[in-house]
Amino acid sequence: MAFLADALSRVKPSATIAVTQKARELKAKGRDVISLGAGEPDFDTPDNIKNAAIEAIRRGETKYPPVSGIVPLREAIARKFKRENNLDYKPEQTIVGTGGKQILFNAFMATLNPGDEVIVPRPYWVSYPEMVALCGGTPVFADTSIDNGFKLTAEVLEKAITPKTKWLLMNSPSNPSGAAYSEAELRALADVLLKHPHVWTLTDDMYEHLTYGDFVFRTIAEVEPALYERTLTMNGVSKAYAMTGWRIGYAAGPLALIKAMDMIQGQQTSGACTIAQWASVEALNGPQDFIQKNKAVFQGRRDLVVSMLNQARGITCPTPEGAFYVYPSCEGLIGRKTAAGKVIETDEDFITELLEAEGVAVVHGSAFGLGPNFRISYAASDEALEEACTRIQRFAGSLT
Repeated sequence: MAFLADALSRVKPSATIAVTQKARELKAKGRDVISLGAGEPDFDTPDNIKNAAIEAIRRGETKYPPVSGIVPLREAIARKFKRENNLDYKPEQTIVGTGGKQILFNAFMATLNPGDEVIVPRPYWVSYPEMVALCGGTPVFADTSIDNGFKLTAEVLEKAITPKTKWLLMNSPSNPSGAAYSEAELRALADVLLKHPHVWTLTDDMYEHLTYGDFVFRTIAEVEPALYERTLTMNGVSKAYAMTGWRIGYAAGPLALIKAMDMIQGQQTSGACTIAQWASVEALNGPQDFIQKNKAVFQGRRDLVVSMLNQARGITCPTPEGAFYVYPSCEGLIGRKTAAGKVIETDEDFITELLEAEGVAVVHGSAFGLGPNFRISYAASDEALEEACTRIQRFAGSLT
């Protein structure tokens, strides 16, 4: 009898974490490495949020919290959904977890039986299919392409749905592509879902506040109220509020699902860190003006990276609507050789040789299910991004 669980054979390590760790190791050896693999803002958490945490400590808010979250935070979440998304949820229809990952995992654990299918648009965040598999479900990949902005279409969604489909997993704006769905695009998907009442939607809106230009964010239960009773709307404070290390995610949905997730969390981790929850109350209720300032910085970085990558030989980089990633194609470099004679056969070869030759760490697209592409996080300084893109241009130009 094997000691380790069979479930481990169904999952792979996180490629984004692996790339970040590799970059750290090279830096520790003295290499000049620019790491663009991590998915977190380089801004600091605003002072008012930090101070709310300090005040919570001084008040003695250091005991076990309720499993689903402290009442003031659940109330703030309900107000946020009403204020920003036109969604009416009672506080008891919300749940707080230790990051968005726990929310997703609990939702799948609460609903998936062996054989149940979850539609995952490709490219996807690396953890999505692994979570589905760990919870006993089957990920079904629905392909997008660079030609349609890496967005799921109604036609592809219709073909992916079967009698075994339980969830459609949406992520807008997207990690890794930055693609964000307009109201019209969500309307087309909603029309398909209305024809299949057994399919629920789990929408990961973690990058909601990071959209650029004239783009207007919408979430699917807002666009189609008839989907409200079979949608779990997930969000968190990590990206917009620069609070990745505080580990607070949250969601709202039908009461029966929230209660099931609460039961699982109660036997798993119990409530999320009380101090981080009080900080999150301030994040949601407090001043929001800094978000627009951060967005302006991110948009400038996006434009810099897109422009420079499109000047690199063999690389095509679309302009994403949101998040802080670009997802360029390196198809024009496949088949070329490095100075050492190594043939670039895959996007993984490309990012490996780029790191070795130029000290730029990015993530290969095949880790997200769609290549030959690679993901760059532009949550870094302008100077670092400009230097990294210069190195990428140099590396691409050196291939023969």
